[in-house]
Amino acid sequence: MEVKKTTSTPLWRNRKIIPIIAQILFVIIVGTVIIFMVNNVISGLEQIGLTLGLDYLTLKASFPISESIISYTPDDPYIRALLVGLLNTFKVSIFGIIFASIIGVIVGVARLSDNWLVSKVATVYVEVFRNTPLLVQIFIWNFAVFLPMPKIQEALSIGSFYFSNRGASIPWFTLQDNTLIWLIVLILLIVGSVFLFRILTKVSLESGKSTYPLISSIGLIVIGAIITFLVLGNGPFGLSVPVFNGNSFDGGTSLSIGFMSVLVALTIYTSTYISEIVRAGIMGVPKGQTEAAKALGFKSRTALRLIIFPQAIRIIIPPLTSQYLNLIKNSSLAMAVAYQDIVGIGNTIINQTGHTLETLLIVISVYLLFSLTTSLLMNLFNKKFQLVER
Repeated sequence: MEVKKTTSTPLWRNRKIIPIIAQILFVIIVGTVIIFMVNNVISGLEQIGLTLGLDYLTLKASFPISESIISYTPDDPYIRALLVGLLNTFKVSIFGIIFASIIGVIVGVARLSDNWLVSKVATVYVEVFRNTPLLVQIFIWNFAVFLPMPKIQEALSIGSFYFSNRGASIPWFTLQDNTLIWLIVLILLIVGSVFLFRILTKVSLESGKSTYPLISSIGLIVIGAIITFLVLGNGPFGLSVPVFNGNSFDGGTSLSIGFMSVLVALTIYTSTYISEIVRAGIMGVPKGQTEAAKALGFKSRTALRLIIFPQAIRIIIPPLTSQYLNLIKNSSLAMAVAYQDIVGIGNTIINQTGHTLETLLIVISVYLLFSLTTSLLMNLFNKKFQLVER
């Protein structure tokens, strides 16, 4: 009887082992490169008399910051200066996201308008600002629009809003004793208005009769706010109005030229991309949905609000997230017009201390934190609007 000989597959030809070996080799190569670079950095720092560490963050900063949300003086440590830069970056990013979203949605819908003039104006807006570099736009707003404004003694006034070559002074809110109570009441009113809106919208769709869900929801908030005002005797916030004292403005809040230049440029530039995302999302909804809405007697605005846009939002959110992330990262260009964000303050700290690597890692970590937080919130928002398969 003949016995068959079994031959084992060589290690270098085993399809299960080869991918594992390749991954191990890749990790070893990457690890070796990282170790080499780190050792190179450490030896380079030692040659110029510096060592890695974060102890320098407790030293006195000794430089002023012209714009700060929190209190800051040159006697504060570097870590507080970085916190001021973080908050300045957050401020310009969050306002940029809000304004760019509003303008982007309006322009995106306007491009699909049946009105020829509205559609062409929106198209020109998109094509001009989308194809102009962001840094150029920042320079134009800073040097050609805001800096040539009148001196502060001759500030341009629009009501209680004042604009000069030092920036803008605008009315701003101040906290009251009942602000916390107002906040709780407003949250409850908003939640109640959302439920009322959904209920009335469902009734309207089922019965075919207009229940005015939007007006009713807004009315609930307004009536609730009036009742709360009558009970508490004051509003949630006070209003501080700027008053000129001969050399500057007292009261209100001040916006620097750098902040306004960066905010306007970021808003306009990003809104052009958002408008195209909105337009593509609306066009991505099957035409049958629009035709069905017209057949049921819906007006164009009602059909867009209740039928088309809720479906388009599923297409819009993923690319919209990318634009929000781009806006946050593009805010680093603020350094070009002396707006002291995290990058500008980090650069000053590097010049004073020489701790380049540590400071850059802190700056990178800040942008990473902002980006991951934005992605998380947008992913949660996207998950809420996803279609649930049975």
